[in-house]
Formats: sequence, C-alpha cells, structure tokens
Amino acid sequence: MQISLVTGPQERAAAEEIRLRVFVGEQGVPPELELDEHDADADHFLARLDGRPVGTARMLRRDGCGVLGRLAVLPETRGAGLGAALVRAVEQRAREEGLRSVELHAQTAVRAFYERLGYEAYGEEDIEAGIPHIWMRKAL
Repeated sequence: MQISLVTGPQERAAAEEIRLRVFVGEQGVPPELELDEHDADADHFLARLDGRPVGTARMLRRDGCGVLGRLAVLPETRGAGLGAALVRAVEQRAREEGLRSVELHAQTAVRAFYERLGYEAYGEEDIEAGIPHIWMRKAL
C-alpha cells in the first residue's frame, strides 16, 4: 500500500475516476456535485495497492482547520486499511501545515469508522446529495 500526494494530471484523473465510480456510480451522487469548484484548491491524495490506484481523499483548508473530504476506496479493495491510511495522510499534511484540527462531513453510515480514528461528531445530522451526514472533528 502506498499513499501519495497527487502531483500531476494522470494521478488527478485516477483520483477523479475513483470518486466517480464510488460516489456517482455506487451512491448515485450527481456528477456535478461530486467534482466541484473546491477541487482546484484542494490537496488530493491517491492510494495505490500493488501499484494500482484504488483510493483517494482531498483536503481543503478553512479557518485554520483541514477539511477532509471525498474519501473513496474501490469496493474490491475495501477492508485492507486504505481508508484509514488516507485519513492519516490527510492528518499528517494538516499537521505539517500547522493546522489545529481536521474536520469532515461524514456519511452517517460510516460514522463509526471515523470515531475509531478519533473523530467526534458535532452538530445535527443533515442531508448532502440525498445522503445523511454529520460533521466530525479531531484535534491534532
């Protein structure tokens, strides 16, 4: 398993393809909501397994915090620890930049995954792209 910061157009295309397959193909998120205007300002991460791109995440910055989003792992590679490795990579990047915490808008179906990684929910559940979500935060 290898996690790296996306640095070129081929890696960016691989990350976008993973997001489209997971969020649009599996979950029915409209493509215009998935690939959004925030992508240009984000750091993107790519997970590879045996050299093959299989997972991605992005990090935005807001008010001194990192905002983790668009975490996606291809279905055939789930359960191999890639999601947790991507979260740790985002957290490390946030630490390197001196950010005080990482926040995320988690689908409620995966809330326990983030809780196991030290995130705490706050606020009320809401709906994004037709899917229930909750805001979560972890101090660094």
